[in-house]
Amino acid sequence: MDRVGDGLDAALQKAFTRPIPRSAGARMRFLVRQLRGTGPVAELLGVTRRTVERYVRDQLRHPRPDLAQRLEREVVRRWQPRVRADARRTAATTAGIVIDTRARFGYTAAPGTTDDARLRHLTVALPPEYAARLFEAKEAGGSEQQLRDIAAEGLQEIYFKDRGRRAQGLLVEFTDVEHLEFDL
Repeated sequence: MDRVGDGLDAALQKAFTRPIPRSAGARMRFLVRQLRGTGPVAELLGVTRRTVERYVRDQLRHPRPDLAQRLEREVVRRWQPRVRADARRTAATTAGIVIDTRARFGYTAAPGTTDDARLRHLTVALPPEYAARLFEAKEAGGSEQQLRDIAAEGLQEIYFKDRGRRAQGLLVEFTDVEHLEFDL
């Protein structure tokens, strides 16, 4: 995974206390309850209302791969909203967030030092203020680049600058992300 938004979603999914429904019928019934009817679910998934009804009654059991993927994605998006909100609130106020990444880091530094970008594997615990900024930007519909900039700033301040104790004029660039994972 190399997208910050997807990594944040995956971190919140780790907070779930129960697994999502397994069968297509159970997933469809969950969506029907959430969206209050078969019509909105049919529109959301791009199928007919009759198809949704047949899944709800377990007359159909094995969806096509593309429908199964859309169904799972929509169920996960709506699963345990309170647990997800609690995890987000905890990360943003007290616990912070851990970022594990393998990416190319370059930086602008003082003359006489090397600023060649190089591949690094970092696992850094970011404080709550960066977790709050990441989640706020994601909820506000921020672009992937905005999310990466916030993560890069967090890594710059915590890892490279050691909370302002060294490398005062350093500006870190976060590019060529090979791996990116978050944990709460």
